[in-house]
Amino acid sequence: MIDYQSTLLGRTEVAEGTMAFQFEKPNDFVFKAGQYIDLTLSGSQSGLSNGLTHTFSIASSSFEKELVVTTRMRNTVFKRAISILPIGSEARIEGPMGSFSLHNNTARPAVFLAGGIGIAPFLSMLSYATEEKLRHPIVLFYANRYLEDAAFIDELWKLERANPRFRFIPILTRTDKNYRGWKGETGHISSEMLLTHVRVLRGPIYYIAGPPTMVAAARRTLSEVSVDEDDIRTEEFAGY
Repeated sequence: MIDYQSTLLGRTEVAEGTMAFQFEKPNDFVFKAGQYIDLTLSGSQSGLSNGLTHTFSIASSSFEKELVVTTRMRNTVFKRAISILPIGSEARIEGPMGSFSLHNNTARPAVFLAGGIGIAPFLSMLSYATEEKLRHPIVLFYANRYLEDAAFIDELWKLERANPRFRFIPILTRTDKNYRGWKGETGHISSEMLLTHVRVLRGPIYYIAGPPTMVAAARRTLSEVSVDEDDIRTEEFAGY
């Protein structure tokens, strides 16, 4: 595995309690949309952040000049350190790793099931598919407790407008349909919800990313409607 040197360029709040961090992309760093990296901080704050490592899915497209990672800001040593890391601080990147990337056969639709911060690899894949004008039909189901929790939701609406083959289905799990004129789905991802928006459930390749409990529940739902195990790909985001 190759190590690359990088620099923190900026940080942005992308939802309530969720931050995105922009890092310089090394010139020779090449990755597939959906892959992840290990990020090691090497700041100068009296050794506070030196050697701290965390695994992140890359949220940006391979076309972008920056590498974007995102996380819920919990009270952990790493997250405290990265939240106050001075802009311009150095970091080390190891990777890319993982095979959670869009399949090649454009005749088979892709159905993305994302929970919370699990949106990161899907944002990368969708940005890449839109820029490359890939012919995959793609449907994204994106579940969050409340609208304030939904990271990158404006970017996802823009991608839907830019990509005629992409449909975005936002879901609020703890909000009723009367919330501020909410027009998206409510409740948890169910077989009925999938049938409404996908119709033919056997045929697509399914990708699930989110907390372990969400991934397990979505996998059970797909099993209930006889989706073949070989057509399901998962990525768990534990500890976020």
